[in-house]
Amino acid sequence: MKPQMLVLAVGLLFAAIPAGQAADNTAAQPTPQSATQPAAAGIYRFAIGDLRVTALSDGTLPLGIKPLVKGLPPERIDALLAERFERDPLETSINAFLIDAGPRLLLVDTGAGRLFGPYGGKLPASLAAAGYRPDQVTDILLTHIHTDHSGGLTLDGRMVFPNATVHVGQADIDFFLDRANLARGLQPRLYEEAVATVGSYLKAGKVKPFSEQSEILPGVTAIPTPGHTPGHAFYRVASRGESIEFWGDIIHVGPVQFPHPDATVAFDIDQDAARAQRLKRFAQEAGSGQLTAAAHLSFPGLGRLRRDGDAYRWVPVEYRNRE
Repeated sequence: MKPQMLVLAVGLLFAAIPAGQAADNTAAQPTPQSATQPAAAGIYRFAIGDLRVTALSDGTLPLGIKPLVKGLPPERIDALLAERFERDPLETSINAFLIDAGPRLLLVDTGAGRLFGPYGGKLPASLAAAGYRPDQVTDILLTHIHTDHSGGLTLDGRMVFPNATVHVGQADIDFFLDRANLARGLQPRLYEEAVATVGSYLKAGKVKPFSEQSEILPGVTAIPTPGHTPGHAFYRVASRGESIEFWGDIIHVGPVQFPHPDATVAFDIDQDAARAQRLKRFAQEAGSGQLTAAAHLSFPGLGRLRRDGDAYRWVPVEYRNRE
């Protein structure tokens, strides 16, 4: 582990999150006005070859963008948001994805669970609406061990997915679950939450880490993309000549980072590596037609990338409501 990676922006994970969102679960939490309104679970189904894939919403949250984005002046950020009729804070999705592969049921990320206070935590309802139970999940593909991706692994000290094996980059395990890193800048809360979530599966012998690009399951390739976290990874899932890539957190703020892919966010542990990964991956994917799934773009977070001069343009998938 590079020492400089340990002293950068890990402690800022919650800096752009509204007050109360990441508060202690035992404390009284403010209730958003929308919480009093009836809401339907967020699901969106589509097919990749023989695979049935379902985008699952864990909820949305208002994310403060100007304290989050690095490398752009506030007025430019406001202008980019205004072009999309959006404003700061930006309503930001927390997306997960379910892959029904017959004998295996794969879940890409698990949402925030109860760790974001009144925001997030809707994954179980979305999973049920899609017709599945947590105990049916056989494999969990974690893009990385940040709270909004791994927080849903446990609830009240028990494993939510008792029959699942967790796949995650070894470098993230080494970083987030090593107490020694607290002396090098790892925020205590992130360490404690990683121990309570991923750590529970580690103790149960249900974690299979990887350190290099490899096929970890039939048709599933893990692709290390370190930068945002030391063990951040994409997953490419293929069936009958079709494929989809799950991007995790290589992109957070679409209206800003597609036109300015060099802009980083405070959540990036290694700012330079995160920037380089985004520039590299965007250049590779632009115009290829590769279907991608992003954790924090507007639900369902599915689309393709096109080059637009020195910038990029996100083309969301068309909406379909049919079998």
